[in-house]
Amino acid sequence: MASSQQEHVSQLIQETEGFTLDQVLAFLADRYPGQVTFSSSFSFEDQVISHQILETALPISIFTLDTGRLFPETYSVWNKTNDAYQTRIKAYYPNNALLEEFVHAKGPNSFYESTQNRKDCCFIRKVEPLKRALAGNAVWVTGLRAEHSPGRGDLPAFEWDEGNQLIKFHPLLHWTTEEVMAFIKQHNIPYNHLHDKGFISIGCAPCTRAIQPGEDFRAGRWWWEDSSKKECGLHVTEQEPGVANSLAKIV
Repeated sequence: MASSQQEHVSQLIQETEGFTLDQVLAFLADRYPGQVTFSSSFSFEDQVISHQILETALPISIFTLDTGRLFPETYSVWNKTNDAYQTRIKAYYPNNALLEEFVHAKGPNSFYESTQNRKDCCFIRKVEPLKRALAGNAVWVTGLRAEHSPGRGDLPAFEWDEGNQLIKFHPLLHWTTEEVMAFIKQHNIPYNHLHDKGFISIGCAPCTRAIQPGEDFRAGRWWWEDSSKKECGLHVTEQEPGVANSLAKIV
């Protein structure tokens, strides 16, 4: 990270110290007019952030990545959110040519066969559409929480995303699951009822399962992989060379 970018991020951390969720979102919307966007997967933490943006009519855009493999319950909460807040959350979809070639070459469920196939699938369905969604923005608001992954505990609330060339802001980074659910209930916010069935981090239907008592929060994602650092690529700063090389062989 260049020193100017580091100074910028450090300044934001200092300027927003002690701010509440609604205060810091309003601050960012004012500081970067028309250049703040929020990515929602309709998880319960994302619903908290969407509520704060939509309830106060903040000029922050909201988008979602429709991978084509989401749970029916996810589409349901998406629709309920649109209705409850009289909004239309924008969707970004996979590049059809990339997806068609990948499925033709590897098969519709090839992500079960190797970690590389899974990463390639995630890149096509999530990472590439994300780059299009973030283009032209200065700040990317996320619903990341430290509880979701061992590698997120030391993240700062603000960080520079080198891969996407913008600032990432994680307003709920240190909120607990109990705090998130309490907020949801207090404000009667639509949420994905898969959370009530043991689903913590909800992604694509073939790649997500409920976790059992005592299991790690991330155990429900890509459970067939033997790794403690399972990520889809949305929150890494640079694309892994293996993904680019693998896709090049397909397309």
